[in-house]
Amino acid sequence: MAFDSLSEKLQNVFKNLRNKGRLTEADVKVALKEVKMALLEADVNFKVVKTFISTVQERAVGQDVMSSLTPGQMVIKIVNEELVRLMGEEKTELTILPGSQTTVIMMCGLQGAGKTTTAAKIAGQLKSKGKKPLLVACDIYRPAAIDQLEINAKKQGVDFFAMGTKHSPVNIAKAGMEHAAKNGNNVVIIDTAGRLHIDEAMMEELVQISNELPITNTLLTVDAMTGQDAVNVAQTFNEKLPLTGVILTKMDSDTRGGAALSIRSVTGLPILYVGMGEKLSDLEPFYPDRMASRILGMGDILTLIDKAQAEFDEEKAKEMTRKMKKAEFDFNDLLDQFHQMKKMGGINQIMSMMPGVGNQLKDVELDDDMFKGVEAIIYSMTPAERANPALLNTSRKRRIANGAGVDIGEVNRLVKQIEGQKKMMKQLSGMMGGKGKKRFGGLGGLGGGKFPFGGM
Repeated sequence: MAFDSLSEKLQNVFKNLRNKGRLTEADVKVALKEVKMALLEADVNFKVVKTFISTVQERAVGQDVMSSLTPGQMVIKIVNEELVRLMGEEKTELTILPGSQTTVIMMCGLQGAGKTTTAAKIAGQLKSKGKKPLLVACDIYRPAAIDQLEINAKKQGVDFFAMGTKHSPVNIAKAGMEHAAKNGNNVVIIDTAGRLHIDEAMMEELVQISNELPITNTLLTVDAMTGQDAVNVAQTFNEKLPLTGVILTKMDSDTRGGAALSIRSVTGLPILYVGMGEKLSDLEPFYPDRMASRILGMGDILTLIDKAQAEFDEEKAKEMTRKMKKAEFDFNDLLDQFHQMKKMGGINQIMSMMPGVGNQLKDVELDDDMFKGVEAIIYSMTPAERANPALLNTSRKRRIANGAGVDIGEVNRLVKQIEGQKKMMKQLSGMMGGKGKKRFGGLGGLGGGKFPFGGM
């Protein structure tokens, strides 16, 4: 995950600070020197690092901090606040025009940055908010881009418009606007061509579209894995186009994350979204305060809650609430939890948002494939066995183990997990009072800090 290395280094620095009863000015300077090195190694812009460290040091050696009962915590608080300030202080929303006005979004960026996929991701999110988006294919140089956009449009269930590769991008964009007007599309997302590098012809096309269409948002998609180069690309595009925001893709990779900490300060442009995976649902709004919390190892519970709410199924939640009151839990419920975790981005993303967990599990290989063995066991059961674990005697367990290709001990461990889940539900059943409140039935398999599968 992005920032893993930076996060680990910063947490080590702050651990040393917290262990000191009182801090001297020299202690703070030594700690900030280590913070400076960690930021530079994460590929954060040098000028940005210099200003950041200077600001933190000025605040950290103040009388209020040095005389505090917990000076280490105060320094961490200051670093957190300055990281948030560096990245923009608050979430910036995509501009959506009210009423019947058509919102026009122009996507731009270099080839390979994930621009076409991101366009479809945004279309899907806007559709979920009641909008009727139209994806317009204006990349006439890469036919595969047109096909890719059409395929993703179908997956997202949104409208698509293309005219092939024989027309100019600006004419395709204009025709797309006419198509939107005739078909009631209130959002038009224009996927422009990317190049392997910035050139005059590319910029001229973008400028022409920008000048001749009523663009509401001009969004630059940059690959976070390119580090400082992503900032340089953003600067160049920003000099030529009226950019309104940046989208950082591949933030789920092992990128050092410097671009996220540099772009706002260097260009003045807000980061609107971060791409956290290849799936069309893997696009998160960018919250500077939440990203700062992740970097400092404090987790990101709010984003985890947002993901849970996005996948919230009220009927299933009611059923789970009923089962919890009666201390019922079966293999079908466990399968539902696996599927819910996958929808929320998988076990890696969920764990990375838990406070302090990411660093503790840095040497542990967490992969959604680890669920496959458990799923194979459950799918080897009959419907009656899934619904009633009490039916599983030794002969049935042996049959299930053979069907799943595992040792019978794995089946026994899974049965114990179900029994443990029921015991936990009995303990929770007394706390299920309160009418009219929505309760989430998912992620219960993580209760008590235990994973809902054997072998861990």
